Amino acid sequence: MADGPLYRDPWARREAWRKLPIFSNTARIRNLFPGFGIALVAFGTYLVADQFMLKSSSHEHKSSHH
Repeated sequence: MADGPLYRDPWARREAWRKLPIFSNTARIRNLFPGFGIALVAFGTYLVADQFMLKSSSHEHKSSHH
């Protein structure tokens, strides 16, 4: 008797593509919003730079009035 199951799936080879890593749930979620990570970093950098610019311009603005 065989060690494996008593039946064979005739469609196993045709369904094998579903097991590829590119079709996993994590890969699908990661590729759901392409470029989101880069955009998030760029927007964060913009916010930090904007805060520094506002602080430096507010100090100059206050000193020019007095």
